[in-house]
Amino acid sequence: MDEKIRNAVYQAYTGESKASLRLKVFAEKAENEGYPQLAKLFRVISFSEELHGKRALRLLKEIKSTEENLAESFESETRVAGVAYDEFIKYAEAAGDKAASLYFSQSRDVEEIHAKLYKEAMDHVLEERQTTYYVCDICGYVSDGVLPEECPVCAAKKDRFVTFE
Repeated sequence: MDEKIRNAVYQAYTGESKASLRLKVFAEKAENEGYPQLAKLFRVISFSEELHGKRALRLLKEIKSTEENLAESFESETRVAGVAYDEFIKYAEAAGDKAASLYFSQSRDVEEIHAKLYKEAMDHVLEERQTTYYVCDICGYVSDGVLPEECPVCAAKKDRFVTFE
């Protein structure tokens, strides 16, 4: 693929991904404010944007074997936790923005846990191990097989965890 076309497809993928997430959040807000039809519209368009993003990933040939996808995910989480978030934390602390600093710190900690989960999965891929995951809906912390009483990253209570069986 031509490099300019590749960059354009990647930009489209980035935009579609952001739009999909943004619209999901807008749908939650509309639902909470009593606008179910608008919430539905936001969810529908979010789904459409997600489809656009998937098509872009296929064009970019970013979807590989599960083993390769797992290794890439591990590397990505490690890079983000070890480099990007540390820089973001420094910026926020220098600016005196405590909310951003907390967000970046907690996100970094959770990204490190994501990397650990990917590493464990790579080590156990042949075992076909089944597990239940619990995700803190405040900070994104993921627990493997055990529902914590309290989130070790943000201290949210166990009722704030979403179960993935």
